[in-house]
Amino acid sequence: MIEDLRRSLKRSELASGVGALVLGAGLGLLAPMSMQQYAVPMVVAGIALHATGMTLKYRLERRQSGALMWWEGLLFWTCWLGLAALAILLTFRFL
Repeated sequence: MIEDLRRSLKRSELASGVGALVLGAGLGLLAPMSMQQYAVPMVVAGIALHATGMTLKYRLERRQSGALMWWEGLLFWTCWLGLAALAILLTFRFL
């Protein structure tokens, strides 16, 4: 049971990290005109993957150790706020 939880935690960390990487690559592609056609799908995929991994990690850590530190919750919700702001900015830019 504990080993399964650790494996799930590692997978969620990997998903969150890869999502952040894809998100960063997508944002980087917004600059060159020749690559812009790939930017929005990469940003959307990065947001989705990072958000999924981040949320799974947060839930698994809370299940494993009970109450989290106050700053862990703050970082989690700050990241969600940033992702939401990015999604809104992209929506208005490309509509």
